[in-house]
Parts: sequence; C-alpha cells; structure tokens
Amino acid sequence: MRIALFGGSFDPPHRGHLAVARAAADAFHLDSVLFAPAGRQPLKLDAAPSSFADRLAMTALACAEDERFQASSIDAPRPDDLPNYTVDTLAELRRTMPDAAIFNLVGADSFLDLPRWREPHRLLDLAEWIVVSRPGFSLPDLASDGLAPLHLTPLQQARVHLLTTVNKDIAATTLRQRLQAGDPCTDLLPAAVSTYVREHHLYQPG
Repeated sequence: MRIALFGGSFDPPHRGHLAVARAAADAFHLDSVLFAPAGRQPLKLDAAPSSFADRLAMTALACAEDERFQASSIDAPRPDDLPNYTVDTLAELRRTMPDAAIFNLVGADSFLDLPRWREPHRLLDLAEWIVVSRPGFSLPDLASDGLAPLHLTPLQQARVHLLTTVNKDIAATTLRQRLQAGDPCTDLLPAAVSTYVREHHLYQPG
C-alpha cells in the first residue's frame, strides 16, 4: 500500500488541489491520497475563515472525483487547542499503517520552510516527500534556497522526490474574494463544492 498525506487548509478545496493529487498519484503509483484539512497550522496560526467541519465536508465532496482520494479527519482540531504538527500526523499514520509506504505531499514553498517545522529530520525519516515544484526546479535548487541548514544526508535527499508536471497556481485568497463577491467560481471549484459553498453561505461578508 502506497499512501500520501496531503495536508492544508482546503478553504476551500479547489481544482488545483485535485490536479496536484492526481499527478502525484499517477507519477508515484499511489493507492490513496489522504486529503487532511488542518485544524490549526503551526506556521499559519490565524483562524481559517471556514470551520473545520465545513472544510472537511467540502474536501469529502472534492475527493469524490477520484476513487484514490479520500478526506481524512486525522488533523482535526486538538482538544487542547494546540497546533497540529505534521510530525505527529505522520507518526500516527506510521503507527496505524506499519506496512505502508508513506509519502507527504507538499508544495515547494512549504518544503523550503522545513527548517521551521517541528523535528524536521524526523519528518524525513517518517515519510518520503513528494515536492510539487515549478518545471526546471532541482534538488540542488531546494538545498540552496533554504534547506542548507538541515545538512541533509544523501539518504534523506533520496527520500525527496520532485513533481514538476503540474503548474496550476490558484491563490486561495483570491478565490475566497471572488466567492465573497458572489462568483460561484465554477472554473476553479468542483461543482459539488461550489454548491456546498452557496447552500451554506460560506465566504459571505458579515
């Protein structure tokens, strides 16, 4: 079993997320991609505009487009209101799926922030990493752009894989602004997600 954790705000989940997950699943022969809305992201402590319940529901609707995708509550808000740390999530996946090959799917910008994440070296031990980057980006680029402080070993570098076949840049802030203005954004959202946003009056002023 080959499983990728795909974390993020998913506020809302859009076609860019689906394109990334589909490309990763195809390129790395993934059996499952777990879309895991984050209860509270450590590096983005401002509250998400939408509740976790709404983001999880929208993510489940978006995941219906591909049988390899599923929404997961593994990163649900913690009872103690502390941030959700990826190292804890990956450790839980490793505990519950000891025989699975586990990947973590992230954008290059997030990966370059790895020195700021909790226990970065342990993160690289718990999972292989699929880094979505622009075409022409290479692992040496990643090292020179911000990972040098980690002094990655050759074995750790071998656990980092670049995905350069997706170039679908959708800014969540701009998307939410369009939704707030009454645009259903059917060009960027799966139909079921657009309907959910409208029926639950999400992203509306006031």
